[in-house]
Amino acid sequence: MSELPSRLSVVTLGARDLPRLRRFYRGLGWEEIPSSDDEWAGFLLGGVLLALYPVDELAAEAAADIPSPTEWSGITLACNVDSREQVDAAFADAMAAGATSIADPVERTWGGRSAYIADPEGNRWEIAWASSARFDARGALTAFGN
Repeated sequence: MSELPSRLSVVTLGARDLPRLRRFYRGLGWEEIPSSDDEWAGFLLGGVLLALYPVDELAAEAAADIPSPTEWSGITLACNVDSREQVDAAFADAMAAGATSIADPVERTWGGRSAYIADPEGNRWEIAWASSARFDARGALTAFGN
């Protein structure tokens, strides 16, 4: 059995103007998680977190291998795991399954641990642990940043 659970926890949009994008989603009536601000924002949407993160910072983490930012969509998918140590094990499983390493597991400035991989078509996945992520019995994200 793989250490990488079959769950989609987070969809991150690389924001060129994060305050504007944040206002847009709030304008839809979507409720932000309490830790949101103009540097990072999140909206819990039916078990998946929609995250807004500055595109240049996201590119530095998830697309450092792409020479021109216009060659990258600015979107990453994430699978949050249950422990800091599981990031490394899930990363190893993904590599064994044929993923391309984008960024090895590291401690992040936001307080968690994560790694980035690309699937065979170049789609970027973050394998992450965040202490504030909470899941229900099905693996659906129920809280983040609280």
